[in-house]
Amino acid sequence: MAALAIAAFAGATQILDTYSMNVLVRSLLYAMVALTVDILWGYLGILTFGQSTFFGIGAYAAGLVFMHVGFSPGTAVLALAAGIAIAVLVAAVVAWLAFWHGASELYASVITLVLPIVATQVIFSGGTWTGSSSGLSGFETFDLSIEAWFVLAGSLLAVATAAAWVVMASDAGRLIVAIRENEQRCKYLGIGTARLKSIAFLVSAALAAVAGYVFAGYAAVVAPELVGFVFGTELVIWVALGGRGTLLGPVIGTVLVDYESAQLSGDYPFVWKLIIGLVFVAVIVALPRGFLPILGDGLKRLGRWVGLGGKTTARTATLVTAARRTVATASDGPAIRIRGVAKHFGSLPVLRGIDFEARAGELVSLVGPNGAGKTTLMRCIADGSERSGGTIEIGGVSIGRLPPERCVALGIGRKFQMANVFDSLTVAECLQIARTRIDRPSLVRRSTELALPGPAARVVATTGLDQRLATPARLLSHGQKQALELAMVLALEPKVLLLDEPTAGLSKAERMLIGGILTDLATQERLCILLVEHDLDFVREISSRVVVLHQGRLVLDGTVEEVVGSETVKQIYAGAGHHGAPAEAAR
Repeated sequence: MAALAIAAFAGATQILDTYSMNVLVRSLLYAMVALTVDILWGYLGILTFGQSTFFGIGAYAAGLVFMHVGFSPGTAVLALAAGIAIAVLVAAVVAWLAFWHGASELYASVITLVLPIVATQVIFSGGTWTGSSSGLSGFETFDLSIEAWFVLAGSLLAVATAAAWVVMASDAGRLIVAIRENEQRCKYLGIGTARLKSIAFLVSAALAAVAGYVFAGYAAVVAPELVGFVFGTELVIWVALGGRGTLLGPVIGTVLVDYESAQLSGDYPFVWKLIIGLVFVAVIVALPRGFLPILGDGLKRLGRWVGLGGKTTARTATLVTAARRTVATASDGPAIRIRGVAKHFGSLPVLRGIDFEARAGELVSLVGPNGAGKTTLMRCIADGSERSGGTIEIGGVSIGRLPPERCVALGIGRKFQMANVFDSLTVAECLQIARTRIDRPSLVRRSTELALPGPAARVVATTGLDQRLATPARLLSHGQKQALELAMVLALEPKVLLLDEPTAGLSKAERMLIGGILTDLATQERLCILLVEHDLDFVREISSRVVVLHQGRLVLDGTVEEVVGSETVKQIYAGAGHHGAPAEAAR
């Protein structure tokens, strides 16, 4: 398709007049930058206003080198390398500020909003060297015909769009969508989301810099407007109009809007901007997906109406058993050791001096009334930055202040209280995302196999999910979503499994099924399982030990018989007013 597009651009030189090609060269280069905005915003969910800065960096690198050093093949290569290097360096600083652990999605938007303003001021302060507010012009550049520039710009856009299309259709593209949809779940699957977002940001910056370099070589003029906030905002508008998350939509939208702007802005210099603004507002309100998805839906409906729309078969992966990894563990030591763990929010203590340990093959239930600190303890185990004091060791290795994805690498797998899956992805895709840390995703193809370790495959088969691999996760029942998330966590091949109320909202039959699975995981797979649960009947049936928390303290640690018959437990539940729990504990 890219080759056909390039051939079409070459053929168009015989049809288009010089003025149209002159305008379209700029439009095609702008579309390359809009493509990077679509990758970041449409696929990764990062609303960025700073791609104009990277475009301007590439343009100014060419302008400054050609103006002050001179033009030659050597300086042309130097300018291109400098533009890409500086753009990537600036992007790295922005990514470091925007994607650090704990930063919200708003950070990236705010930083990229400020970036064009800062870049413009840097150019203004450069005086005659940067041309200040007037920019640079009149420097020697490439001696190419307008037809050659048109084909070059079109070819670069075609190659960039094709490459983006291949990546977004691959395993890596599916992972990018997963990060946009549920970044928290990705982190707790061991995926370094900050690193992946940074890589995408750096690649997008480099691509924008290349477009800027070509623009400077073509126009022989660079101006502060190229790095400015207005251009950065226009890119966002063009992407929204075309349809973000579609690749082709932003490319087509940018070319059409910029070309028509050149045609009509001379006749209607102020009214045209107003028209574009009104259209943008109308699209955001009435067509939030943009024009291309609406057009695509219309063509599909038309095809079905005229009888051309056949049934499509959902493509899914074939389930296979993955080879079990050999993980070095201390055979005679505890799988998890917790010493003096504390958590407080300001002056409010939530956990105080929690001490216990558990070994491989144990299923330890954490019980206690609401507000006892059970879920908070789970968070402290799965995320090294959560606790206020104390130490936690997995297989004899301290988690320190490691983020969740690094804790997963030590052998921790966490299932949340509410089923936490990827609603827009199929069951198979959710499970493939869960295997990302172990089975590296491809950049150029979509996997046709779903390799799951024995425990995860057993959960999938036992709960009937193996018959629904092509079903979007949002269409599953509550119980099936719980089972899917459990299978996703087991796909990580953890040493310590953290389960927060896995039977909440399930029927009695579903609870029995999950209970049998958990018992097998502990006894047959030798997993260390920490289970938060309110159903004491369920706890009694499957637990090897019970730990009781109350008001942030560990008050009892013993066998099931010792705990359920304890007067302390009866008093705790009775005092907490836990409905039904005193009777359960007294049995």
